[in-house]
Amino acid sequence: MAVSALLALTLAAQPGLPAAQPGSPDPALDQSIAPDQPVAEGPAVLAAGHVDLGPRYVDDEWNLLIHDDAAQPVWRDPDRTVLQVTDAALRAVPDDPVYGFLGVPAGTEVHVVPQVQHPDVVWVGWNTQDPRVMQTIDRGVTLELAGVDGPGEVVMYLQDGTFSEPQVLWRSTEPPGQPMWVEVNTHTHANWVFTAPGVYLIAIRASADLVGGEQVSATRHLRFAVGDATSTDDALTAQPDEVAAPPPAEPDPAGADDADDAGGTGPWLVVGLVVVAVGLAGALVVVVLRGRAVRRRVEQERAGS
Repeated sequence: MAVSALLALTLAAQPGLPAAQPGSPDPALDQSIAPDQPVAEGPAVLAAGHVDLGPRYVDDEWNLLIHDDAAQPVWRDPDRTVLQVTDAALRAVPDDPVYGFLGVPAGTEVHVVPQVQHPDVVWVGWNTQDPRVMQTIDRGVTLELAGVDGPGEVVMYLQDGTFSEPQVLWRSTEPPGQPMWVEVNTHTHANWVFTAPGVYLIAIRASADLVGGEQVSATRHLRFAVGDATSTDDALTAQPDEVAAPPPAEPDPAGADDADDAGGTGPWLVVGLVVVAVGLAGALVVVVLRGRAVRRRVEQERAGS
């Protein structure tokens, strides 16, 4: 599973943001995008071929679309596009501690969208090569993992050569964010690992500073149908809060009893305290009256004697 595209990895201009710079020796990453490429209207299932996620202006609005050049190059709406990862992508996790970041035991089969193109697996990357985007952004774009809904975990990493250590970019087990700096005119692919078959919705945010001083941002969901048995129709219609939603928490019987007891006895306890207070006040009045009566009787006896 240690696939690589021999990418030249460097540190980003912004500290703490991993980046892959252009200029890769892989000729498959050399591309340019025409300014008049259309946005496809119909739904699509992409099970093979080359696709990139990238910012693009649509009706003068900053957006995040899927660039598909498997046939005639077009841009696609992520909400109407399913990326199908078939069982041709199954790989066993190597028995090597360097892959411990995947969080699954060695030998476990996982679905991998590879960093280098596999003819039977959809090849998913990202680019900042739309002509208007290149003209208007200031140096580059920040991509963030805004959230993952699915039955397993998702990890994306780069590897510069077969023997170098992986560079983890995104992990669904980490808090949302994990910003990645992508310079202008960049085209990069990475390894995407899915630890379980099923439908995944991966929310990705693309933000940038423009040369005019404005800030732009857009968040879209990539729809993955992982595994041959996973329905692409389900992936197309899935909503984030419906994918692998955690079961509702079971009520704690002991806690419920405690709550009932607290709710039931609380008012009665107050009433009881009021009754006790009234009783004590009444007893105090009786004691005072009796004391006065005794004092008067003693004074009368003294006067008579």
